Amino acid sequence: MSHPVVHPHYHADSGTWSYVVADPRTRMAAIIDPALDFDGKSGRTDTRFAHQLFECVGTNGYQVQWLLETHAHTDHLSAAVFLKSALRKASGATQAPKIAIGQGIREVQSTFKSIFNLEPGFATDGSQFDHLFVDGERFAIGDLTAEVIATPGHTSDSLSYRIGDCVFVGDSLLMPDSGTARCDFPGGDAARLYTSIQRLFRLPEQTRVFVCHDYGPNGRDPACQTSIGEQQDHNIHVRDGVSEHDYVAVRRARDATLAMPTLLFPAVQVNIRAGELPPAEDNGTRYLKIPVDRL
Repeated sequence: MSHPVVHPHYHADSGTWSYVVADPRTRMAAIIDPALDFDGKSGRTDTRFAHQLFECVGTNGYQVQWLLETHAHTDHLSAAVFLKSALRKASGATQAPKIAIGQGIREVQSTFKSIFNLEPGFATDGSQFDHLFVDGERFAIGDLTAEVIATPGHTSDSLSYRIGDCVFVGDSLLMPDSGTARCDFPGGDAARLYTSIQRLFRLPEQTRVFVCHDYGPNGRDPACQTSIGEQQDHNIHVRDGVSEHDYVAVRRARDATLAMPTLLFPAVQVNIRAGELPPAEDNGTRYLKIPVDRL
């Protein structure tokens, strides 16, 4: 089993882990779930965190082939479009990294086009992305083989990337002491997430698991890496022996107590566009909508 080099980067404002993942022999790389800085109070974006990922690539002499999204996130904005442009300019290459996500993004786009009453020209076929993965699809990062594992439940488009001895699970699994992702967004389904996690639990127990979010519960430092075996033994929501019925009951009860993510509305509007901001209106300004009393 191959061992990719993994560089975790923590975006403290949103509790997001973004990753630069590389083949140590060829120096080819992917960036997974890159975050864009966004101040919800002022409406201003910034690329300081994305520059950390960019600098990691340059310092290590990597060439990025893929910008991989595990799903259309609800708690941070994607920096994929910025990084695609910046990496192409820096390398002088004619071909930029591909922005990719699961084909379930089409369902998410259709749902939120209606909720936000987006412009008629907004396409719901996933064409904003360079590639839409299907379950079981394999692709290369240098000499590394990556495999797509569809893991819907948190959202309908959620997937995980198995790369060598690692799996990047997005929000489906959190650190064992935090459990699993919420399932109360449009398209979410706790029973589907339980089934998805059982697929992940069939991976070898030593598989390195990298999560997309961690908030340091009970005062511990934010963490990003665990293993399938540790999840099976210690995950507070879905460890071995927890039935689907019991998991769904716990997940629904927990979700009923959770506030909406602070950046839900701006994040979804940007992320269903592959990280592109909405088009400017006739005054040259871009706007993000807040649907009142809809969710």
